[in-house]
Amino acid sequence: MTYRSIFDAPRLREKLQAVEKQTADPTLWSNPEKSQQVMREKKRLETSLATESDLARRATDIDAYFELAHEGEDVSADLRREIDELRILVDKLEIETLLSGANDDRNAIITIHPGAGGTESQDWAEMLMRMYLRWAERQGFSTQMYEYQPGEEAGIKSATFGVNGEYAYGLLTSEIGVHRLVRISPFDQAKRRHTSFASVFVSPEIDESIEVDIKPEDIRTDTYRSGGKGGQHVNTTDSAVRLTHGPTGIVVACQNERSQHKNKEKAMSILRSRLYEYELEKKKQETKQIEDSKLDIDFGSQIRSYVLQPYRMVKDLRTREEIGDVDRVLDGDLNSLIRAYLLARRNEGGSAAMART
Repeated sequence: MTYRSIFDAPRLREKLQAVEKQTADPTLWSNPEKSQQVMREKKRLETSLATESDLARRATDIDAYFELAHEGEDVSADLRREIDELRILVDKLEIETLLSGANDDRNAIITIHPGAGGTESQDWAEMLMRMYLRWAERQGFSTQMYEYQPGEEAGIKSATFGVNGEYAYGLLTSEIGVHRLVRISPFDQAKRRHTSFASVFVSPEIDESIEVDIKPEDIRTDTYRSGGKGGQHVNTTDSAVRLTHGPTGIVVACQNERSQHKNKEKAMSILRSRLYEYELEKKKQETKQIEDSKLDIDFGSQIRSYVLQPYRMVKDLRTREEIGDVDRVLDGDLNSLIRAYLLARRNEGGSAAMART
């Protein structure tokens, strides 16, 4: 009864029937944006109903195992397996119940910038990029690289990529801010300990249903030649596009398409998402500007530390969550950190001060 009060299956079925009627309307498919919204809602409802059925089945199975145990059968291994699997599912659902924001269920756009420090920070920025790409892979999410600027010796000067999956944005809001790395530098012949910083910014991918007023005269467009480590990143024409929004100073870029027109179109989509989030933050009267890349990337604005020397520890400075297995985190296992952040945000009433400290 408890989980039924959360999922409310009868209400979800009514909504699904209404959505299915929409999909049966031939005129829907002439509007790509609208049809995508409807299909996304249909998938969400179907997933919720499937989860409700799965929980009911698991609860019934566990009850049956307890009855067999009372009758003297040895079902301890099966019961332990069922309870462990149920715990994993419930933890996942608990996280989803914490994601109630208007845009939490949307895809995410991540931008990473290294702090001061040259190669050290650029290498750290690339490590973070790899961490998020691996996390997305673990979640079954797809990713798409929009802009990638390699460093001169190692690492990246900047990167922007999309993470496509259910609640991608809501989950990744926990990563907005400055990340600090402490390690013995692989680039220092004297093997000294170095501290590096990189900033991470996340915005929701928005569609045409959300209006964002962008004046053409406020945008400066620059084109340049795509670059990278070879393969798809190399282009012999000036097809890459960088857009600068004058009033806010927000800069976005896209280089993954061969066509300059397509790159500009995608860059405009990213800019709309960034400006939308920027305006939301202004309305919330946050104490810090939404453009994290313009913050001083230093001790004062960091959200998480990754220490590899003299000890090994990942510590989130907002939630006090600590993990000793740094390699596991850098390999994309972020869910415990994300869960701790979302729980802390709920307990703090979603206060802006906590969310961006």
